[in-house]
Amino acid sequence: MHIVQRLAAAALIAGAALVAHAQDMVVYHIDDTSAQALKGLRNIRNHMDVDPKAKITVVTHAFGVDFLMEGMKDRNESPFAATVAALVNRGVKFEVCEITLKNRNLKKEQFIQEAEFTPSGVVRLAKLQKEGAAYIKP
Repeated sequence: MHIVQRLAAAALIAGAALVAHAQDMVVYHIDDTSAQALKGLRNIRNHMDVDPKAKITVVTHAFGVDFLMEGMKDRNESPFAATVAALVNRGVKFEVCEITLKNRNLKKEQFIQEAEFTPSGVVRLAKLQKEGAAYIKP
């Protein structure tokens, strides 16, 4: 009987771990602001509307970092910052590749306050996928 109790306890612990890990992890990859930012932000907003508990990280590099810079506007002349801030308030993280900063002579101070930084965008993408994040490139 003792082993049955242990197995039952182990099953309960495993079940609780699965429920805790059931939160979807998703990484959105943006490397071209003009082609992907507006569409990506719409996709993320829709994603959060349907699955508000999703853990979403947006990783940007190359010319995908531009929409996170101060004063940037979409093709409709709407500032990206307001949409990004609203998504950050819903738990979305936006990360900028520091290699891109170096290669493009950009400074962290040029970015909106919601932007976070990662040493390498492509390394971060790989790590998030290895941790189980679904990959989406808008």
